[in-house]
Amino acid sequence: MKIIAGVDEAGRGSLIGPVYAAAVILNKSIKKKLLKDSKLITKNRREYLSKYIKKNSIWATGRASVREIEKINILQASLLAMKRAILKLKKKPSIVFIDGNQLPNLKNYNLKKIIRGDQKIPSIAAASIIAKVSRDKFITTLANTNKGYFWNRNFGYGTKKHLRAIKKLGITSHHRKTFSPISLINIPKKHNI
Repeated sequence: MKIIAGVDEAGRGSLIGPVYAAAVILNKSIKKKLLKDSKLITKNRREYLSKYIKKNSIWATGRASVREIEKINILQASLLAMKRAILKLKKKPSIVFIDGNQLPNLKNYNLKKIIRGDQKIPSIAAASIIAKVSRDKFITTLANTNKGYFWNRNFGYGTKKHLRAIKKLGITSHHRKTFSPISLINIPKKHNI
């Protein structure tokens, strides 16, 4: 019997924090019609579905840190997070469907890239949901100790409020310094954090 895993990442375009990935092997009993690209559903629905998927699948998450993103670039860090998620699965899949047009460097695995896979393959959609919910929870905890950046609402993306806060409060250790506009802002780093 073929064991199919789907893999997707979350947080690639954010200005802060790690990039997350999830790998998911769905149980046969799961209702695949419920699974959609995480960007197309509400926060509450994502959180509900994340719990549902976790109960009805084998899953794992991986992440790559801000330091790794700055060292190897966001694409390579995303692929590294995916590789970590795949390797953490409790069962080795027969085939791994990866969202996007690049594959992680992983020997002895049958990997297949699928552009817009989160809209085509239920296990990739499930992975997109788990990755997004996992990352959002982590960023929300960062928001609690980094007031004024509104990370609990913008999750580190470059909204007007976030960019104004950076100019006013400074750059934190959680910001990706190699990302524009962070790399272009001439502000002393905020001590903390």
